[in-house]
Parts: sequence; structure tokens; C-alpha cells
Amino acid sequence: MPEYRQSPGYGYLELSKHTRQELFERKREQIAPAEPFKQYQGVEIFELPSPSPGEFSLWSALEKRRSIRKYQEGALDLEDLSTLLWAGQGITARLGNYLLRTAPSAGALYPVETYICVNHVKGLPQGLFHYNVPFSHLALLLKGEYGRELGERAMGQPMCWRAQVVFIWSAIPRRTMAKYGSRGIRYVFMDVAHICQNVLLSAEALGLGACPIGAFFDDEVNGLLGLDGQEETVIYMASVGIPR
Repeated sequence: MPEYRQSPGYGYLELSKHTRQELFERKREQIAPAEPFKQYQGVEIFELPSPSPGEFSLWSALEKRRSIRKYQEGALDLEDLSTLLWAGQGITARLGNYLLRTAPSAGALYPVETYICVNHVKGLPQGLFHYNVPFSHLALLLKGEYGRELGERAMGQPMCWRAQVVFIWSAIPRRTMAKYGSRGIRYVFMDVAHICQNVLLSAEALGLGACPIGAFFDDEVNGLLGLDGQEETVIYMASVGIPR
């Protein structure tokens, strides 16, 4: 189909392909790196309890995992939220200056940041939070009910306000592109997929329901989180709640 080959997506795939010849002839892109971690200053901090993975089998989680969009009322336990956050990006080892995590990342550069929209979680106010990976705590960015507003910016998807919590993942492309150039964009999306799958499987293991969300108005969700959409931009989301 000619329209496929004329699309920007196809053009990017072609331009970012590796070939033996290209590896020796392509001029290295000079892209300045970004800080390895994002930290918010002067905001209210909420410490998280230790994660509690339980005894659920990985194989059972793989077999039973389905996208769940309908949730019942109630509040998520803070311990379960902590476990989900750890499953997505928790630190599991240190290698020099690198903090290795539960999900793989190209070059251990970890370009993905985690935000959450809390609708109903025990011990937390409703609002928008940022997950601080090195210190394993939540920074409160905005307090209030934002689930419906997030859902409207996600093309009216009701699981955004019916779920107990919504994970929102952004990318800081410089972290990866400073090493890998434009090819690094491929790796950024691989990274966030690893993270999301960890969260989905962990939700199943905890008896929760989850659904990945890829349809949203990018800059409208960026605006809600105060992101510029250029140096940092939202790339994926997932709702998590108590299934009906």
C-alpha cells in the first residue's frame, strides 16, 4: 500500500535502521544528555511501604492477564500501590552509578518517568503524583480529583476516573538519544512496554484489574502534568483498579 510507505512512521523506521555500512558511515548525532533522575523540590512527599509481592505464580499471571476496564468502588491498599510501582521501576541492584531495575532499559539509561493519578488509595489524597525512583516515594504535584479530567484528555475513556489509580508514563528522550541517536526512540518505546507489562502482570498477581491506554491527546495530558511535550512527553498510560 503506497500510503504506508509515504507515512512519517515508515520514514522513521527506514531512517533509523541499522546496516553494516551505515554503522561506519553515519555521522554521530550530537545530542546533549539529560539528568538520570527527575526530582521535584518543595512539594509534599509521601513515603511508601515496602512492596509485598506475595506468592502468586508468574505463570498464572501470564495465563490469566486480560485488559480489565470495569472496576468496583473502594480504595486500593497503599501497600499494593507500592508493589505495583516497584514492579514497574523498582531498584533491584547497583552497578557503579547505575541503579538497575525490575524492567530492562537500553544502556541502563531509563528514559521513562512514572506519574500516577490517584482516585482512591488508602493513605493518599486524591491527586497527581510523581514516583521518585531512587528514594521510592511519591511527590504530590496537584491535589484534587483529576480522574475525570484525565479521562477527557484520554478521549473520554471512563476507566481513568473509575479505576483506583492510573499510571502515566512519560519519556525524556535525551537520556537515551544522547548515546544512541535517533535509533534511541525505538528503545524508549521498548522500555515503557517492559515497564507496563510488569505492572499489568503484578496487578493480576495482586487480584487487581488493569488496562493499558495508548489513546490520548498527548499535549493535553502533558499540560495536566506540567510537561513541555518536547524535552519530556507522555507516551503511555494504564488504569489499575478493583475488578468487578
